[in-house]
Amino acid sequence: MVILRSKEIRELSPSDMQAKLNELHAEYDTLVGKGAVAGVDNPGKIRETRRTIARVLTIMNENKQQGE
Repeated sequence: MVILRSKEIRELSPSDMQAKLNELHAEYDTLVGKGAVAGVDNPGKIRETRRTIARVLTIMNENKQQGE
C-alpha cells in the first residue's frame, strides 16, 4: 500500500475515500495478525498504516462538517 498524503486524499470522491479506508483497515488487520503470529518484517509499516487510516477519517469528518 502506498502512503496517502492529505492532498491526495482530498482529491478523492467520498465513495473512493470509503473504499480506500476499507482497504487500509484490511491491510492493517493483516499486518497486526502477522505480527502476533510470526513478527513483522517492517514494524514501521503498521504505524504508517494506522496513521493513514486516521488521516482518511479526519478528512472524511472535515468534509462532513463542511457539508452541514
